[in-house]
Amino acid sequence: MLDLRPAQDTSLDFLALGSLVHRLDPGKTPFRAARSFDVHVSGGEYNVAANLASCFGLRTAVAAAMVDNPIGELIERQVRERGVRPFYKRFQHDGVRGPNMATVYSDRGHGVRAPIVFYNRANEAGAMLAPGDFDWPAIFSEGVRWFHSGGIFAAIGPRTAELVVEGMRAAHEHGAITSFDLNYRAKLWNTLDPDDPKRGEARGLELMRDIAKNVDVLIGNEEDLQKGLGLEGQDVEQKSKLDPEAFFNMIGRVREAYPNVKAVATTLREVHTTNRHSWAAVLGIGDQRLVSPTMELDVLCRIGGGDGFASGLIFGLLDGRKPEDALRLGWAHGGLLTTFAGDVSQARLSEVEALAEGGSARVQR
Repeated sequence: MLDLRPAQDTSLDFLALGSLVHRLDPGKTPFRAARSFDVHVSGGEYNVAANLASCFGLRTAVAAAMVDNPIGELIERQVRERGVRPFYKRFQHDGVRGPNMATVYSDRGHGVRAPIVFYNRANEAGAMLAPGDFDWPAIFSEGVRWFHSGGIFAAIGPRTAELVVEGMRAAHEHGAITSFDLNYRAKLWNTLDPDDPKRGEARGLELMRDIAKNVDVLIGNEEDLQKGLGLEGQDVEQKSKLDPEAFFNMIGRVREAYPNVKAVATTLREVHTTNRHSWAAVLGIGDQRLVSPTMELDVLCRIGGGDGFASGLIFGLLDGRKPEDALRLGWAHGGLLTTFAGDVSQARLSEVEALAEGGSARVQR
């Protein structure tokens, strides 16, 4: 099981290392026809910190790059509004080309029309981060209970994966639990060696394995575990997306390769249409193989659902709840997050707990 530091001995419950981005959202309108957008501040690692602060009431922080221009100011403002403490490596914008805060473009689709997501990460400040950019001893000396990062951040720059390893080693030296959301994206690793994408992907696999050697809690589906860590398994396309056995069969391989990993979790999602999903989650911790119920979701926006699951699960574990209760909190919170526009939770803890305990969508009077 996890050896968590007592909350009273620390100043932060949770610290994320990642890249902050701004997402342009035209709603159901395709980008080619859009005339206006909502702007959401996002980033897989930041989303977890923001959820834990705004919904679950924890003391959280994010270590990230920040550009001194109006887009950076917009992002900084929303980070403050969510109650997340920043540790920034600052970059000056040259007024023309950057460095930049990355832009994500994501419409919501509708029905049989799938959502479309694409990016502009050109000259991204987050991709320039490297070991030595954060004073980990000073940060962790204040007391941190949990440190988290993810596979997209690890892949965006030539040295960001090394920075993840540096942060995790510092976390362990200071008694913090570490977690990592694999989010394996081969196309990101390919870009690190444009002359030979296969060589870039091979380098990515090597770096992901280095990270996994420092992880206590691993989050990722069966495909992430196979492709991100190079583990053999069944053909993921031949199994039902809601079948937990394919995932549990991988856990033994993960623990054999990485005995440091104490828990592995993932969401299970069957997409029927853009707005109708079947949703479940699983957790392997110690000798326990835990499966949530399956929920039928009416989805407003699916972006951030996985981060919502991770934050609910992590809250449950940090709060000392039983593993099965932590899993259900993650499952419930991830499901609720798909009912909101934007990447960060607008739920209250009482709503998450009610759904986790079997609540319904009856009017609350």
